[in-house]
Amino acid sequence: MISMRDASVVYDNGVRALNKVSMQIGEGEFAFLVGASGSGKSTIIKLLTAEIRPCEGRVLVNNFNIGKLKKRDVPHLRRTLGVVFQDFRLIPNKTVYENIAFAMRAVGASTRAIQKRVPYVMDLVGLTGKGDRKPLELSGGEQQRVAIARALVNNPRLIIADEPTGNLDPERSLELMTLFEKINELGTTVLIVTHEKELVDQFGKRVIVIDKGEIISDQMGGYYTYEDSVE
Repeated sequence: MISMRDASVVYDNGVRALNKVSMQIGEGEFAFLVGASGSGKSTIIKLLTAEIRPCEGRVLVNNFNIGKLKKRDVPHLRRTLGVVFQDFRLIPNKTVYENIAFAMRAVGASTRAIQKRVPYVMDLVGLTGKGDRKPLELSGGEQQRVAIARALVNNPRLIIADEPTGNLDPERSLELMTLFEKINELGTTVLIVTHEKELVDQFGKRVIVIDKGEIISDQMGGYYTYEDSVE
């Protein structure tokens, strides 16, 4: 699913964002990637989505080799991914249903397929009966559920969530993480990128810690060595 071996990224300004990072996340796994601001979390997301390429090493995502990926094949990679952002990135003048359906139309799905799949995914994330609402008529937690539904609707092999609870209160954050756990139990690989220690520690999952562009811990159950460096 994800295989990084000695992957390094050096930006044009000379900043070495990643230094020989190696990690494996297998199909069906649930993992947290944690680290302080500037530790390299965002760079890893950019690598996994082929926004950038490694300067050294190898990065494989769903059998796509990111370093050798041709530009015309990037959309094919991204169709195997679902990405959830902290700021939701919903289309304000479209309804909940239309926001989710938009992701299917973008990959050429038929109207019949959309009509079947969208209600199923809305029910899965707890949005039944809210298909006609606009994003600004929803709470922050509900908007994030729309974003998750949109990420799920094309049945991706891997969900990447970038600080998905950053704009939510603790109760809504816990609900959202429980939803990701449910999605994982249905077979989708889940990678949550966050720095919320208390939330991560409640789930007892695999935690990969990155600091200054290097993986410093990869263990089950909690933050471990990362306790004092959260910003």
